[in-house]
Amino acid sequence: MERHAAGDDIAPHAAVLDHLLRNRHSCRAFSEDEVPRPVIKSVLDCAQRTPSWCNTQPWQVTILSGAAIHAFRAALLERVDSAQAAPDIAFPEAYRGVYQERRRACGLQLYEAVGVARGDREAAGRQARENFRLYGAPHVAIVTTDAALGQYGAVDCGAYVSTFMLTAQAHGVACIAQAALAAHAPFIRGWLGISGERRVICGISFGYEDAAHPANQFRTARAALAEAVDWRE
Repeated sequence: MERHAAGDDIAPHAAVLDHLLRNRHSCRAFSEDEVPRPVIKSVLDCAQRTPSWCNTQPWQVTILSGAAIHAFRAALLERVDSAQAAPDIAFPEAYRGVYQERRRACGLQLYEAVGVARGDREAAGRQARENFRLYGAPHVAIVTTDAALGQYGAVDCGAYVSTFMLTAQAHGVACIAQAALAAHAPFIRGWLGISGERRVICGISFGYEDAAHPANQFRTARAALAEAVDWRE
């Protein structure tokens, strides 16, 4: 393994990863163009290398494209118009302090980008519904874990989602991870015929970005290291 002393230029592989991380963003509008199957398989092959607790590799992924995603999208939209949320994994009890500030800042950036005025609940509702339209993506991946693995399985799936999205970015494929889909976990399991022993973690809508769409014109900030890291020596 190549090592670099402090002060040296960043290692080439690290520079590539840094570039991917800095340029990746949650895509909220996609073109209709499908991603070729070999590219999707390449992303999946790489994501399969994600490290996991005791190498359990708890993730299973259902990929929908073509007629399947169109039918799923229509059924999901009908579901969310008539049913309450029922996630397998409880959503946060509250967003407090800085976490609420970051969440609010992200929402305000999105609303400003797409022209939703503050206080316009109808327009905000239409934008929220885009989650269940999958933002027009030509593909979606539904990620599940074994229920018996509990939180550890969910954490491992989170790592898988990150690897998937970074690998997709390397292929020029845009993504958005969607916890909103997991809000309707029982419906998704039933519609896709997924075992009741699986827990729905999230969906990943993916495809090629509609770069001109207003929803893709903003970027969220990241906290400084001092806010996230406590050095002890």
